[in-house]
Amino acid sequence: MPSRRSILKRALSGLIAAPFLAPSLAFAKAPYAIVQAPGFYRLKMGSVEVTALSDGTVALPLAKLYTNTSEQHAQSALNDAFLPENVPTSVNAFLVNTGERLVLIDAGTGDYLGPSLGKLVANIEASGYKTDDIDDVVLTHIHTDHSGGLMRNGKRTFPNATVRVNEREAKFWLSAENAKAATGVVKRHFGEVDQCVTPYVKAGKFETFGDNQAPVPGLGSILYAGHTPGHSAITVESEGQKIVFWGDITHGDILQFDEPGIAIEFDIDQKAAVAARDLAFRQAVDGKYLVAGAHIAFPGIGHVRADSTNYDWLPVNYS
Repeated sequence: MPSRRSILKRALSGLIAAPFLAPSLAFAKAPYAIVQAPGFYRLKMGSVEVTALSDGTVALPLAKLYTNTSEQHAQSALNDAFLPENVPTSVNAFLVNTGERLVLIDAGTGDYLGPSLGKLVANIEASGYKTDDIDDVVLTHIHTDHSGGLMRNGKRTFPNATVRVNEREAKFWLSAENAKAATGVVKRHFGEVDQCVTPYVKAGKFETFGDNQAPVPGLGSILYAGHTPGHSAITVESEGQKIVFWGDITHGDILQFDEPGIAIEFDIDQKAAVAARDLAFRQAVDGKYLVAGAHIAFPGIGHVRADSTNYDWLPVNYS
């Protein structure tokens, strides 16, 4: 059996016999990868499968956008949570597979709000589904960051799906009179609604549901008007478990839990939005059910509990 010494001698003799190769002074440097992993997170709730989907994040100066507070106070609270002046704010959507229907809750931003967003379709596909598989798209409301993804390259992104919206929400955003009277950013929203929602209306793929009524069999809704006139949470219950898809009850997961009276400029009726948030928080605490937020750090799913400063957000434990 060859000894360790004989093995080393043969190795050294091979090196001496071989042509001398000068070591290279250039070292390969890997480029930064930049992108995150595909943005989906899946959980089972009773017999229902829920998949959180990231449309991406957008940097927002939240301290400047919050109302019923001072910018200085809001920024101090965000800084205490180690958040920068421009807060990376998630835009989340959620896919619910009931076993009978595949339902998308909210449709992301599409091409409307910049390259850091618009990732929804890619993440649907990464999660194992296709846009053609989706039976229904239920919108919590019709702001562009929830409806902009309905269209892609001039075609309906979800060709087999029916878009479903609270009746009063549809009446507000599809009104030519309201569109004509609107000003500023709201006027722009009306134009984007016409581009993204109207094609489904014309195709006969658009239906409304009443306040607190079921948008599709197996799902329910809760009217939390204020952020928009028909802003509604969507509910799913299975085998004694419950999840409520909040829409825009909060923007972020820091300030508005400690201070629910703080509104945001995006609220069409700020007073009503504050009242809706207070009700949503109290119901979530009493019911101890899961909630899913459109603008809470991805995957945006967790619980709400009462604490010494009103409420606390507890993200779902990764599993």
